[in-house]
Parts: sequence; structure tokens; C-alpha cells
Amino acid sequence: MTGSGLPIGVAIGTIGLAASEWLDAARRLDAAGYRAIWAWDHLVGKGDPTVPVLEQWTILAAAAGTTPQAGLGTFVTNVMVRHPAVLARMASTLQAASGGRLAIGLAIGGGDRAMAAYGLPNPPVEERVRRLEEAIAVLRALWSGGPVTRPSPFYPLVEAHAFPRPEPPPPILVGAQSKRGVDLAARIGDGWAAEEPSFDALRSRYLEGLDAAGRRRDDVRVVVGHGGGRTGVDALTGSPWVERPAEAWADLQARGADEAIVTARTLRDVAALVEATARW
Repeated sequence: MTGSGLPIGVAIGTIGLAASEWLDAARRLDAAGYRAIWAWDHLVGKGDPTVPVLEQWTILAAAAGTTPQAGLGTFVTNVMVRHPAVLARMASTLQAASGGRLAIGLAIGGGDRAMAAYGLPNPPVEERVRRLEEAIAVLRALWSGGPVTRPSPFYPLVEAHAFPRPEPPPPILVGAQSKRGVDLAARIGDGWAAEEPSFDALRSRYLEGLDAAGRRRDDVRVVVGHGGGRTGVDALTGSPWVERPAEAWADLQARGADEAIVTARTLRDVAALVEATARW
């Protein structure tokens, strides 16, 4: 991801904001120097089902045209919502439209109520893990341009072409908050999309997994998300990410992260982050 300035990305909440508000927030954070703008992957709100929810990939595509430098990323995409062959085409298009600024966080998903409401499959965790691994293989195969023929219990491809090829291929960060998840991230991911507070508990497991796979820590990217709070309620009041951002980053970096992702749930959170840049 290109971006500049601060080693911090911001996940702007996709629940409860109008598209115009979300895009204006992205522009302000980009201008302030935040490294990347990330979007959640939600279908409906957890409380009131009538609260507006922005679709992740659509809003990121719109942001590609309004943010000149910040990276763009999914934190994270639910592998069960979009067929990986279609996702590969979406990612290729957005990578081209953004000038190569895309990163994909991808995870096994969940959200039983939302999946059932939309008639989407939500198999047990064991199958979703297998689907995630297969989906990553499909993305990378199609980003070669093809033709690709590969058998799969979930996502078979037959003489599949996918042009234009993304340049460069977007990094795939495996979202994981369990031992099995970080094992997969270490084995096949371009990085790990971690979250507090599980990051510290799983960090050693991730590093061990890299060693077991014969991979170097310098060749992967670890991003750590800081979330929490409720829709429509300020999440960053008194947060070290706005009060003492340089110190907060130094602590996280010392613990082994390459980038922080701070959640902004409201426009007041966004304003606080913009103001916080003066304290670096």
C-alpha cells in the first residue's frame, strides 16, 4: 500500500454513516497523512436492522477516486459473502483504479443472523477454514491471468481467464484470532490481520508458524486492529491513539506490528484523529 506519513491506518465504520460522510472522512484522513483507509464487511447492523450499512467494496471503489495517496484495504472481507473468482475480478479492477493501493484482509466470516437473512451459506468453522484456503488459491491463480483449470470441492475453475492482471497483486492478509487461524496466516498469507487483545497471545504462534513454513518475518506484514465500542458512539475519546499517538505506535511496534488500524466509529472520531496528527 502506498500511503505516506503516519504508520497508522483507519477503519472507518461502515454502519450508520452516509456514503457522502464516509467518503469525506476518507478524504480528510488521507490529507492528514494516515497510511491507509480500511472498510468493514457488514451486511446489517447488530442492533437496529434499519440503520444504513455501506457495502465494503463499493465504498472502497468510490474512495479510490477521492483519495490520492492513502492505501485502501478490507478489514476484513468475509470469504462466504463473495465467490473468490468474482472477488479476484473485483480486486483486479480496484487495484487498477487506485493505482496499486489495495490490500485484502480475508477471513472465515461469521454473523449467523445476517447470513441467514440474506440466504448466504454459513457452514461450520471447519469448512469455512477450508474455503478460506481455497479462496486464497483461487485469487492468486486468477491473478496470473490464466487460463486456469483447477479442481476444488468448493471453487473449481475450468479454462478461466482473468485480465487485466493486477499490478502488483494485492497482498492478502489473513484475518485470524485463533491458533489455527494464525497457522494458516503464517503458512499462506502475505501477512496477518490481527486484532487486539488477541495479538499478544498469538504473536509467538504466528512467528513459529513462519519458521515452520520456511518464511521470513521481513517478507510478511502484520497489521493490528484496535476496535471496540458501539455504532454511533464515539470510540476514541481519551484514546492513546488521539492523546499520545506516537507513544501508542511505539508500544505497538515494539510488540511486533508493522501497522496499526484504529477504528473511527463516528465523525467526531475522525475529527479527533485529524487533530491528533499535530501531536506526532
